[in-house]
Amino acid sequence: MLQFIIGIIILIAGYIFYGKVVDKHFGIDDSRETPATRLEDGIDFVPMSWPRIFLIQLLNIAGLGPIFGAIQGALFGPMAFVWIALGSVFAGGVHDYFSGMLSLRHDGQSISEIVGTYLGEGARKVMRIFSVVLLVLVGTVFMQGPAGLLANIKLFGLGNANIWLAIIFAYYFIATILPVDKLIGKIYPIFGVSLLVMAGGIGTMILVKGYELPAFTVSSLHPGGLPIWAILFTTIACGAISGFHATQSPMMARCMPKESYGRRIFYGSMIAEGVIAMIWAAAAMVFFNGVPGLSDALKNGGGAAGVVNTISNTLLGPVGGLLAMLGVVAAPITSGDTAFRSARLTIADAMKYEQGPIKKRLTLAIPLFIIAFALTRVDFNIIWRYFAWSNQTLAMIVLWAASAYLAKVNKSHWMTSIPAIFMTAVSATYLLQAPEGFKLSTTIAYPVGIAIAVGAAALFLFKAKSGKTIKA
Repeated sequence: MLQFIIGIIILIAGYIFYGKVVDKHFGIDDSRETPATRLEDGIDFVPMSWPRIFLIQLLNIAGLGPIFGAIQGALFGPMAFVWIALGSVFAGGVHDYFSGMLSLRHDGQSISEIVGTYLGEGARKVMRIFSVVLLVLVGTVFMQGPAGLLANIKLFGLGNANIWLAIIFAYYFIATILPVDKLIGKIYPIFGVSLLVMAGGIGTMILVKGYELPAFTVSSLHPGGLPIWAILFTTIACGAISGFHATQSPMMARCMPKESYGRRIFYGSMIAEGVIAMIWAAAAMVFFNGVPGLSDALKNGGGAAGVVNTISNTLLGPVGGLLAMLGVVAAPITSGDTAFRSARLTIADAMKYEQGPIKKRLTLAIPLFIIAFALTRVDFNIIWRYFAWSNQTLAMIVLWAASAYLAKVNKSHWMTSIPAIFMTAVSATYLLQAPEGFKLSTTIAYPVGIAIAVGAAALFLFKAKSGKTIKA
């Protein structure tokens, strides 16, 4: 289990050391009044303590990704640990930090508005559509997934997924329109602690019971022959880097009373999610005696939900297993409702449509839920595949926007531009080779994807060199 332990150490050290580097480079200033106090409205701008915001942010961004995505990513073998550890520290944490802190500096604006500020009006218009579509897809996926999990464990004797879908649908609608501190601010911290405790329980048990990981290899162990580049980097998204996080960070930026909380809330929650992903990837890999056994369990044991159920009940017993499953269920539910809330705020920011009166919140929320209901009739796997690519593409765009910001304030941009180049290559290559993309062979997709990334980097460097600098 040495690979797993090293991965956890890298994540923790990354937060302690590299997180401070990122924080210092951005240049926090607690003398600035934050949107939470300057624009307080009792609905979306509500000051809260940093531990509460951290736990809410963790649940906002967690979803199914660091659990289901990590389990699917475990099929590639131990290289999944490398991506989770390095991706979280040098890409995901940086992405989440800058998306949150730039929103904080711009009155808590949605990520589409931030991108428009630094990449231009055309990018703003594209991002408004792109981010709302992504958020509705996320909300829909995170209705269907938890409904299946709850039906699987027959909570309260209800084994019908459609009944759970209706219950979750109603909850999402209520959470989308209520003030942020009335429901989200009260129950999310409890669920956040539960998610961390249960992940810690699984991690502890796989160490105590002496499970062994497969020998480390840089080659893919995927039984379907899928290549690590670039499929692994879209399979494990929320546990390493995810554009969805950038849509959630502005909601918490509207609640922060001090800038110095940024590293704990944004970078810290990404690292915590990386730890959760590392634990579930390891558990999936070792519990079924390696990748072939995991592959069989996914095919014949109820998919990722069945794998989670089996691991939880076996390692933690019936009661602990049930609590672990409820923690796993809470993660996607609490990401799904904030996805719809973020979609409402993104549209409101674009339209400059004030959201104080509940009538105005309903005006935006009702059409979103009508669309989401229609999408629940579509095959879950199809929605998830398109979400995977659009998610990482959004992360790429946000990193380029952060790079443009650093260039404009006359600071080194490599902290964000290097992961931006990497994610450009990932997104381009995935689209070229994926079944839902152009289905090209790797001999074509790899060089073309890298060429696109190099071209994007050259264009950015040219623009950054010729652009005007501004005051931070």
